[in-house]
Amino acid sequence: MSDYLVIVESPAKAKTIEKYLGKKYKVKASIGHVRDLPRSQMGVDTENNYEPKYITIRGKGPVLQELKTAAKKAKKIYLAADPDREGEAIAWHLANSLNVDIESDCRVVFNEITKEAILESFKHPRPINMDLVDAQQARRILDRLVGYNISPILWKKVKKGLSAGRVQSVALRLIIDREDEINNFTPEEYWTIEGQFDKNKKAFDALYYGSEKEKRKLSNEEEVKEVLKLMKGKKFEVANVVKKERKRNPAPSFTTSSLQQEAARKLNFRARKTMMLAQQLYEGIDLGKKQGTVGLITYMRTDSTRISDSAKADVQEYIKTEFGAEFISTKKVEKQSKKAQDAHEAVRPTSVLRTPNELKAILSRDQLKLYKLIWERFIASQMASAILDTVAVDLKNGEVYFRANGSQVKFPGFMKVYVEGSDDQTDDKDKLLPVLEVGDKVNALSIDPKQHFTQPPPRYSEARLVKTLEELGIGRPSTYAPTLDTIQKRGYVALETKRFVPTELGTIVHQLVLEFFPQILDIEFTAQMERDLDSVEEGQVKWVEVIDGFYQDFEKRVIYADAEMEKIVIKDEPTGEDCENCGSPMVYKLGRYGKFMACSNFPECRNTKAIIKEIGVPCRVCGEGQIVERKSKTKRLFYGCNQYPTCEFVSWDKPINRPCPKCNEMLVEKKLKKGIQIQCVACDYKEDPQS
Repeated sequence: MSDYLVIVESPAKAKTIEKYLGKKYKVKASIGHVRDLPRSQMGVDTENNYEPKYITIRGKGPVLQELKTAAKKAKKIYLAADPDREGEAIAWHLANSLNVDIESDCRVVFNEITKEAILESFKHPRPINMDLVDAQQARRILDRLVGYNISPILWKKVKKGLSAGRVQSVALRLIIDREDEINNFTPEEYWTIEGQFDKNKKAFDALYYGSEKEKRKLSNEEEVKEVLKLMKGKKFEVANVVKKERKRNPAPSFTTSSLQQEAARKLNFRARKTMMLAQQLYEGIDLGKKQGTVGLITYMRTDSTRISDSAKADVQEYIKTEFGAEFISTKKVEKQSKKAQDAHEAVRPTSVLRTPNELKAILSRDQLKLYKLIWERFIASQMASAILDTVAVDLKNGEVYFRANGSQVKFPGFMKVYVEGSDDQTDDKDKLLPVLEVGDKVNALSIDPKQHFTQPPPRYSEARLVKTLEELGIGRPSTYAPTLDTIQKRGYVALETKRFVPTELGTIVHQLVLEFFPQILDIEFTAQMERDLDSVEEGQVKWVEVIDGFYQDFEKRVIYADAEMEKIVIKDEPTGEDCENCGSPMVYKLGRYGKFMACSNFPECRNTKAIIKEIGVPCRVCGEGQIVERKSKTKRLFYGCNQYPTCEFVSWDKPINRPCPKCNEMLVEKKLKKGIQIQCVACDYKEDPQS
């Protein structure tokens, strides 16, 4: 018989903690929540202060019975679920199921699963924090009221299996709004003049700037010719040299959202994968006989960049030993976001001495990649700023001015370890210029005018969408990955080349929700609701008041929508083609990922075909066909002529509907890390990448 029973969520976590606590403690796992609202009904009494009806989750009966049996044998029970709202709610449900007094010192929390942190946390047990529990209940009940009221209407009016929710509806709106921006975008022509110059046989680049007094934009070829006429030969003089010293500060340690964003940029990880791997690193990895199972990172659901004093002291000592005292940051306080709840530390390694190199043979490839990212970011966040010497040089030829910019790292600081990625994919490499002084003469080796066209805003990647939701105050650290999963599982969006594209189904659902439940899609309203729910956590307002303030108007809209929303019949539209298997007409069907072609003789004939999508570009190879989108066996998008097999043109790169200005051949969009670059398939013509 054990004196103490400790209950956590996961078996992996239980195994790690039991090793640290010793023989008097028995650690068991609840495997997440044991109670929840029923799936088959609303489970919220709207006539009685929104009282929730909790039931034992299906399949959790044996787990709960095992915990009850262990609880009867223990002198004391500790509830050690995760240190957040969800964890507090799990502890509260367990306390109710096991008859534990919630006002007793039964709750234990820790931010990292290391021996020191676990033993210290058990010295300071506390009662269950009902403000945290109420905050979780409020979110759960609010989401249930929204989902279980709107979803049945969508099932009745559109099709079964649809849903709507507070955060997912706003995420879908952002994706659809961006798609509308792209579709309504009109490209504008602009030109640049690039020059390559020579000083003492050292070549460097400069761009046309304008005149001595002002910068000038070039809108068309006529303006370019006008500038070229003003130039007198290829001799330029250095008119101005401006040298500056610039500091570049390190990025702070990871929050949940910044970890998801950076893992997407640098490791190509989806949000769900990042959180799964982070959970494994947090709960513990077996490091061998000497160390056993150890949690390698702190709790991974956080919006704080704060670092504990002890962790800061350890990393400063490490930096001093490895790089020198001059590489230690002199910043005293880590600046927090105004929106941050600051409940936990940032995501960081539990020990700075466990280097990625030492864990190579222990961690899986993906675990190591993520751990290395977290470890390097943490080290860099506590290092000194980098110092760069920058120089801007103006070159003049009569009234025409070119400008060359260069930079050189004077002191690397944090850049010695890690540099944050960017959605804009800027080039961080040094761009050195030769030594130039006012009055120096330089030769233009080449003057090259280039035509460009403005690009529409990019579709949302997972990283960019998470960043946007966070900036708008929509959702919280634990909700980003599930939200992105939901809108994909429902078939509202599809991922094409790692960017979100709304489906026809997603657009239909969005339009209906926008018409009948505009508050759900109102960004400021949703952000304010998040702030109100946070106020519940802080004990400033009762959760029932927040729910009631929303539901009074919402209920009226539900009644109105149920009565007035017209039923949308997605008819089987004939395609004009016959089934090659049975000869019946083919029709368009609406599926999870949009429209597809299917045989009208279903279920007798199950023939289906993808819809061939024209991109509005004629085939320049055969001159008769149109370029269409196709997908390979591995679902990779490519482009070909609709006259195949007569015309065998294929391209992985998307052709565009204008010829190369240099040789009149086909231009394509080439996807690079820096963005989309337009280039010719026949000559060396290229346009600058557009992010």
